[in-house]
Amino acid sequence: MDNQTLKKKQNKGSDPRSVLSLNGRVCLRRRRYYSAAEGSTTPSNELIDVLQNTISLATRQLCSELNRASRSFEMTADHLKRAAQLSLCRETMREVIEADGKAVLALAHSGELEPTWHASQCKRADGKSLVYLSSDGFTVPTITDAEKRSRRRKVVEKRSRRPGVQPRLRQAKRGTDQRYKEFKAVMFYDHELQHRQVSVTRGDCRSAGRLMSRDAWRLGFAAADQRVGNIDGGPWIINQIRQRKLQMTAIGLDFFHLGENVGKTKRTVFGEESDRGKKWAEEMMHAVKHQGYDALRTKLMDLRHQTRGAKRKEVDRLIEYASDRREMIRYPEFIANGWQIGSGPMESECGVLPGRLKGQGKRWDMDNAESVMALEAMHQSGQAANYWRLALSSPN
Repeated sequence: MDNQTLKKKQNKGSDPRSVLSLNGRVCLRRRRYYSAAEGSTTPSNELIDVLQNTISLATRQLCSELNRASRSFEMTADHLKRAAQLSLCRETMREVIEADGKAVLALAHSGELEPTWHASQCKRADGKSLVYLSSDGFTVPTITDAEKRSRRRKVVEKRSRRPGVQPRLRQAKRGTDQRYKEFKAVMFYDHELQHRQVSVTRGDCRSAGRLMSRDAWRLGFAAADQRVGNIDGGPWIINQIRQRKLQMTAIGLDFFHLGENVGKTKRTVFGEESDRGKKWAEEMMHAVKHQGYDALRTKLMDLRHQTRGAKRKEVDRLIEYASDRREMIRYPEFIANGWQIGSGPMESECGVLPGRLKGQGKRWDMDNAESVMALEAMHQSGQAANYWRLALSSPN
């Protein structure tokens, strides 16, 4: 179509929302609809301006990888520019990464993102398969509702000083009621840590229990010859294991957490630097490790008879702590079977998963924090290749 014909068509009343310019480019004006009940929507965005269509899959994958080693989205954008000569602003980088994290969560929920291993593969030298189960909680810095309202007021004031009509602000998410909120992780792993399945949730203990059931079923956990739990003694963990009717061979109390409680009693009764206290704590841990709960209780009762006041109260606390977990204090059995007596792998994950989220000045919405940690959990579980393969095959 020549320029003269184009001008004639425009003069005859062509639609001003879609005009073919003189240099051959198509200029589109999108119509936005708004209602007080449903907010604003732009239907044409679904066709011409969705994030997944404007940023390639390879770029999204590179953003995800670079973000793992960054302290901020701005740093990730800088790394992307240096590594691939691609420029994305900090806000777009955030949207890209959080969108993929939410996609990971959705695919894991639907079952499309499957584990990369099965419990029957976790064979030991004796030919028996062994899989561990552990779970724990950790805190993440979040944006409180008061902070959100304060930020929004500043934005509104800043926009009011600008000339012209400003686009309507999107509806703000509700913030949290506390500065830090607890997230929970569930982990299945083999003895050599060659196989791991890590899942994370912003939900409560019941949500963590659902992850236990889901991952146990997908991994064939019940088919393992030995199914061992290593937990820190939190009542909610053992309750969820029982409520979900997971078939456990044995459940053990993390040896380090027991040692922490013994150390607390030592400091209260004997003092921080007491040589006698250090010797007592060492004897306690040696006795419980090689003789079990009965030896621990006997030594604690002996100490109780020698103390009064606040010191006796602290000894009573330790007696009660150990008594509530006596079924899990079975270290001689664990050692005889060659099972681990510590939940170190789970403790490590509780440091790795929120590592990207913590730091000076960082605040997160709950769903965005969960999505960023879902990407890390995916990498820890060895599912990254499967996810990007699914993303490649999915329609844009």
